[in-house]
Formats: sequence, C-alpha cells, structure tokens
Amino acid sequence: MVVIGGGPAGSCAASMAATAGLSVVLLERDKFPRDHIGESLLPASMPILRELGVEAEIAAAGFPVKYGATMVWGSGSDPWTWRFSETNQEYTSAYQVNRSEFDTILLNRARTLGVEVREETQVIEVIFQDDRATGVFCNNRHEAQFFIESRMVIDCSGQSSLICRARNLRQWDDSFQNLAIYGYFQNAVSLPKPNENNIFIESFSEGWVWNIPLKDNIASVGIVLDSKKASLDLQSSDVETFFQRNLSYTKETSRMLQSAKPLKSPQIVKDWSYTSSQIAGLSWVLAGDAACFIDPLFSSGVHMALMSGVLASAYAVTALSDPDMEIATAEVYEDMIRREYSLFRELAQLFYQTNRSVDSYFWEARKILGQSGISTGREAFIKAVSGQSVRGYERAVLEKGDLPESFKHALESQQNDRHSRQRELGMYFSNWDNLVPYLHEDTYVARKPVLSAGRFEWGLVLHSPERQEGTDCSSFVALLLDLIDGEANMRLISERLRDKVNSPNKTVINEYLQRTVEILYVEGAISKLELVK
Repeated sequence: MVVIGGGPAGSCAASMAATAGLSVVLLERDKFPRDHIGESLLPASMPILRELGVEAEIAAAGFPVKYGATMVWGSGSDPWTWRFSETNQEYTSAYQVNRSEFDTILLNRARTLGVEVREETQVIEVIFQDDRATGVFCNNRHEAQFFIESRMVIDCSGQSSLICRARNLRQWDDSFQNLAIYGYFQNAVSLPKPNENNIFIESFSEGWVWNIPLKDNIASVGIVLDSKKASLDLQSSDVETFFQRNLSYTKETSRMLQSAKPLKSPQIVKDWSYTSSQIAGLSWVLAGDAACFIDPLFSSGVHMALMSGVLASAYAVTALSDPDMEIATAEVYEDMIRREYSLFRELAQLFYQTNRSVDSYFWEARKILGQSGISTGREAFIKAVSGQSVRGYERAVLEKGDLPESFKHALESQQNDRHSRQRELGMYFSNWDNLVPYLHEDTYVARKPVLSAGRFEWGLVLHSPERQEGTDCSSFVALLLDLIDGEANMRLISERLRDKVNSPNKTVINEYLQRTVEILYVEGAISKLELVK
C-alpha cells in the first residue's frame, strides 16, 4: 500500500495500516521537520493519539496544554471563555503544538511501526486502470523517476491533492470566501490565568484574528479576511504593511502584540474551504486536506486529518482483505467524512451569522450568505447540535451568538419535545404491557459496513429523524423494530422477542425492551405510544 504525504493524515493512516499487518510505503515530498500552519488541537484527537502510541511523547514535548478558547465574538464586545470540561468530562484538554515537531513525532512513529518512509520523494502522478488505482510515479531528490505498484493508494497530499486535481473532483465552498494572512511573534502577552494557553479569537471590523500561544513564548497569529476585498487591497500594499494595519484594528490582539517581535514575514493562504465530489474509489481514498478543508474557525484541521487517517486505513484493510466489501465501505467512508465536514461547516456558518459584536461589510456579507446556505428550523438544530457534545463548540454557538429566530424556535421545539416525551414515559409505566408503539416513518435499520477494531465489518445502522446519518445498533434493536407493527402491544412484543432470541428469561428481556423503547421514544424513532386495553 502507498500513502502519499507524511502529515498527520498520512502518518496516522500509514501507522494504523502497518499495525493491521499491511506492507506500507509512505512517500513525503519534504524533509522533516518542516513548518506547517494549524497548531491548535481538539480533545477529539486525543484518543487517536493514544491509539497511535504517541500520547506520552507529545505530553513530554512541552507543548502548552489547551483547556478551551477565549473569544470576542457573538452578542457582546468583551472576551468570554468556554472550557472543554464543560462538555467533555473524559478529555478536558488538548495541545497547542509546533507542527514541525508534532508532525515529526507522528512520522517517526510510523517508522517505528514498520512503515517504509521515503522523504524527499515527490509523487508526480497516481496511475489508474479502469478507474482503479494501480500505483504511483515518483521523483526522488536525485530527480530519478520510478514507479511503485500498489493495490491501494491513500492520498494525504494536503491541499495539492493529487488525485482530486487529476480527476477534477474539487468543489469550492462559496460560503467561506476568505483569505488568511499569518505570522509568528516572540514575547506576546498571554491571556490572564487560567486561560493563558487558550486559543484567542477576536472578531473585528474586517474579519477575525487567531492568536495561538506556542512553546518558547512564540505566538501564531493569523487574520481571516474577505478574499475579494483583501486581494484588491493587497494590490496597493505590501503584505507586511497590510498585515500590521489589520492587526491595528483589533483591540485585544493589538494589546497582546504591542511589545512582541515578528519572527517571520507573514504568509498568505486563500480559497481554502472545499470538499470533493468523490472521496473514495476503487483502490484509492482521499484523507485529510486532500479530501476537504473547512474554515479554520474551529481548529478542525488536525482533527479531520487524524480522524480520516484512521478511517482511510480501515477502508484499505477492509478492501484488501475482503474485496466484496470494497464498494460499500467506500460509500460509508465517504459518508463519514462528509458528515464531519458538514458538522463543522454548519457550526461555522452559525458562528459567522450570529456574530453581533461588529457591524461591517465582512459580517453583513456573511449573515446574508448564512441565510441562504444554512438549514432552518428543526433540521438545522439536528444537523448542527444533536449528539456532538464531545466537540463543545455548539454550546458556545448557542449561548453567545445572536441566533436567527427560526433556529431559536427549532431549539426550543426540540428541547420541549424531548422533555414532554420524557414526562409522558413516567405516566405509562403502570400500563406498560398495554402500550402499542408506532415507528416514525423515517425510522429504519440498514445493513452497512461499520467501524470495528481497525477495519470495517458488516453491521446494522439505525436511521431515525434525529439520527438521519445513522448510528450503529445491535441485532436486538433491529429485531425489536421489526416487531413494531402498530398493532402488537408491549406484552406481545416481549413474548415474540423471547421466542426470537430463544431466551426463557422474561425479566431480562423486559428490561432490555423497556429501556430500548424509552430511548427510541425520547429520540423520536418511535413516534407515539398508544394505550390500548
């Protein structure tokens, strides 16, 4: 198997695949360590780093421990803070990392696990035969060209995305027409304790600024601006002057950088939000920035890279060991990547649309874009918020933003509906055996590949109004849904379940049945319970 690129996605995919027993060659254009933007991690990445076996080394590297974010954003002009511990009790922190060091740790781990890592080797072209990837043409540092045959190619080549570009798969996201200018500073003033290691985000008239405290008292600072307006302004100004002028428009960031020393000339990145019309195919898969990239507002880049690296490896292991699962697994992989991208996209749209701390062209334009691009009503709430508490940002959006009336109504309706259903359950307990459950018309179970211990296996996925993307379920749940026909009451369903599972233990079956029905009813998969005596 060939992995293109040695960033977090490539190193993770290669390490996981090697651990699963595959022979892996990783081809990296540069010589590590090398610089890279995107230094702020999320707690959602911590279990992946633990699984890769690098948790202790990263903890020992001296990266600042990040407990949350501090922002000037939303309905007021004063800084406010939220902490990961508010929504995630298991992983309450992440790190602010120097990517040159962080990425090298991951790449070296791949070597340790048996991956053949070839640095200073550039992949020129991925070769296809009848839509199936068969290998790659490369150049090494001596300009010698050679071909590597491979049964699977994982493209982690970053925003250059070799396969995406060659097959014309890229789809730009018009909702985030932004440009970023970033640089590094020595001796910036930190946020007051206990928030000194937080990422600081400040909205201002022309856009917003990130300020990420790195080790050795270095700060990564970037300005996100409207792409068209900034590109026009840059025609009459050099990048350094333009960068400093926009920083001067900020209140808090200017104060923090007042005595700081710039370390490098600022760099420009633009037109960065995109996805791909196809993310996986026969013997190939896109991961990390090669597949998609969303606006950096929520520091999602490394998380998306690591997550997709794990999933891309699982796809490769599955497709190579069980070719009959390849097409179905490619579809599931693509759905999972698009779901994560859509979550961050929806939340970013909400965050841009609900900022009321500044009035300007930048913010008015994004409110208008948000109105046309964002979902409305109950669907928007379900997509953006339901079941995503591990990330935490949705709480900040809901508490600090000036939400559209349609979204407020959706939030209130969803919360009231759940509370009402929970209260109703208490009234039914005394007549439980006589209750007849009715499935919602959008509730069903499908047989699909599901992630299991480094690969995909055939499993069952429950789809319902609030879980439209699907969630893994047991055969017990599938059997129960098959027995809910709008006529049988709980007593009869329990009897039929005992016959189906061949279990004489009535008490255990009834406990499972009642608990499962309660969950399905509160979440709306069961639309109603009717008492029939």
